[in-house]
Amino acid sequence: MINGFLVIDKPAGITSHDVVSRVRRILDTRKVGHTGTLDPFATGVLPVAVNDGTKAIPFLDEGSKTYEALLRLGVTTDTLDMTGVTLSEVDPSHITSSQFTSCLAGFTGAISQIPPMYSAIKQNGQPLYKLARQGVDVEREARNVEIYSLELLSYELPHAAVRVVCSRGTYIRSLADDIGRELKCGAALQELRRTASGPFRIEDAITLTDLEVIVGEGKVESLCLSPMKALAHLPDIPLTLEGVDGLRFGRAPSWGATCLETPVSCLVETPVRLTSDGNLVAVAKLVPGNGAEAAIVLKRVLI
Repeated sequence: MINGFLVIDKPAGITSHDVVSRVRRILDTRKVGHTGTLDPFATGVLPVAVNDGTKAIPFLDEGSKTYEALLRLGVTTDTLDMTGVTLSEVDPSHITSSQFTSCLAGFTGAISQIPPMYSAIKQNGQPLYKLARQGVDVEREARNVEIYSLELLSYELPHAAVRVVCSRGTYIRSLADDIGRELKCGAALQELRRTASGPFRIEDAITLTDLEVIVGEGKVESLCLSPMKALAHLPDIPLTLEGVDGLRFGRAPSWGATCLETPVSCLVETPVRLTSDGNLVAVAKLVPGNGAEAAIVLKRVLI
């Protein structure tokens, strides 16, 4: 039984949930989940957790994501992408490459975005996309996101291709719409491919078809990123056998049950990995105490 993460290269035309269903069938296991939902028309990196990997999802560091996006200038739609109903269309031929590049500079750094109506965000318990399908448009609260870099890859009107490195929670459809609004010609997202999400990279991704072949060959474990590696950004606290045994009964380890010579102190709550023989056995957090010694508080046990 494999435990960890597979990086699936999601094809266009299916939902992220569809990918999870396919992986469940291919691996013949029910404990499968994904992180970082992709729109049905989007492709690329979709991290899929399998078995014990699902327990590590809340602790992943996916603070940075990379996308390659194709914008169509001169058009606006109700969904902010080309799958929607066209609302307006103009000739964008007067927009030069240098004007477009200058516009991109204004969207680099900390920006504010209004989430699109066609999104899974809930308002009063109702997903916005369901309201949008009913023709209902509600006021949405703006969100602060970070665009770390925004690079022009090609410019062949009416299309412009860009690479976006951004924080989680960024809507590339909204970014395309905002760019078109700034250029006063409109723009909608035509294609979107995610090439990185935290530690997961497109170079490590496999298609669903390839996954079926690899499972048939009995080689799937070689492609699985372990929870230990997926949480490599967290500090490591190795445990003694006594500490590991305590985990089985839900007991947080004392510092005496760790392999560290001295206890660790911290000023703020800090998530950590608890390990044994190089394997992840639990995720915990260090909580500052009144003295110099922090307390170890269990968050998720993996054994």
